Amino acid sequence: MKFENNWESLNSRKVPEWFGKAKFGIFIHWGLYSIPAYAPIKDYAEWYGYSCNMENPETEAQAKYKAFHKEHYNSKPYYDFKDEFTGHRFDANKWADLFKRAGAKYINFVSKHHDGYCLYETEYAPGLNSVECAPKRDFLMELKNALEGTGVRFGVYHSVYEWWHPYYLEDPEKYALEHLHPMLKELVEKYQPATLFTDGEWEHESSVWHSTEFLQWLYNESSVKDTIVPNDRWGKETRGRKGGNFTTEYGIIDVYLGTERRIEDVELDRPFEECRGIGRSFGINKEEGCENYLSVKELLQTLCDLVSKGGNFLLNIGPDGDGTIPPLMEERLLGMGKWLEVNGEAIYESEVYSKKSADGVYYTQRDGNIYAITDKFPSKETVFAEIDFDENYNISLLGSEGTVIAENKDGKLALRTDICAPEDVACEHLYVYKISK
Repeated sequence: MKFENNWESLNSRKVPEWFGKAKFGIFIHWGLYSIPAYAPIKDYAEWYGYSCNMENPETEAQAKYKAFHKEHYNSKPYYDFKDEFTGHRFDANKWADLFKRAGAKYINFVSKHHDGYCLYETEYAPGLNSVECAPKRDFLMELKNALEGTGVRFGVYHSVYEWWHPYYLEDPEKYALEHLHPMLKELVEKYQPATLFTDGEWEHESSVWHSTEFLQWLYNESSVKDTIVPNDRWGKETRGRKGGNFTTEYGIIDVYLGTERRIEDVELDRPFEECRGIGRSFGINKEEGCENYLSVKELLQTLCDLVSKGGNFLLNIGPDGDGTIPPLMEERLLGMGKWLEVNGEAIYESEVYSKKSADGVYYTQRDGNIYAITDKFPSKETVFAEIDFDENYNISLLGSEGTVIAENKDGKLALRTDICAPEDVACEHLYVYKISK
């Protein structure tokens, strides 16, 4: 099938099947902003360059960035951080091993954020890429190669706009056609990513970015035309409406057309993906402490909630400026991976069973089985209100050899087990009953 240069045709392309089955991915924000590693709490450290450069800050948060920069770096230009950003402790194999152990099925690595600095070799960012600058390394290619054979697909994030690119400041359409499009095509053909997470599209309609022209090429001519998953960030009018998979961020799709929209406001005909940080910021923010980070249990609850509604969870980490992943982030990922080792069959390749879930209760289904998930320890009874009682069910608790006791509670299925100690089940936080006939 050949796709035409219009949204109706492009929207008819199905999101490749692998994406809807993957369920869990890891987002990686790493760049020049990882050197100052600062943002006011609840703000984004990857926006450091924009805010510290403002002559007249428009918000209290922007003023804090500027004050921090003056205190710690005086009048140092933002781009001077490219001399400090060496990534000398970046180890692609360690990263790849961590992502595999975390149970992720794909990653989105930020190839270029809004500041224009690229973590790979490109002819479209002369003097502003990691191969020409201090690292002298192509971080994208190193990680892509390290992920081979791990079962974790390599994907990229790429900012549509650049704050200070002269073409963009002069004429956004010229920027799109003479800089953005050729840069994206170079990126796609050289690295053949599984995902293309675009962002920074909100200042203009998709017609200004000539988004349909690029997507027509991507779907018809690129080397990854049958497998790549782009998102919906192609113009201020497109989120949750046009493009590939639909994306949310901290639950919100967009606020660009005057009203806040969430995934519940959208009629879905494709998978969706929620992205968020373990803390609030995407780039590492050293102002954030333990109290600002979600626990392993909270992250698993988020994963199960999203998957039960047909979505994916794209969880962000922000490596330090030297290329190391902070231990607290590593601990969270490994905790999720440990749980997924036991309960992954309820998550990967699963489908929606019921979106009506009570607090701490989630449902999925796969291969004729129903998976009922609860945050109650299994010795305590959980009533699964969306499952009718049936005495012919075969029921087990994943990760345990304990006996499951099923009861009829007003026609609904109530479950508990005879186990009484944490060591009697091979996971923590959330517990999964497998129900089949």
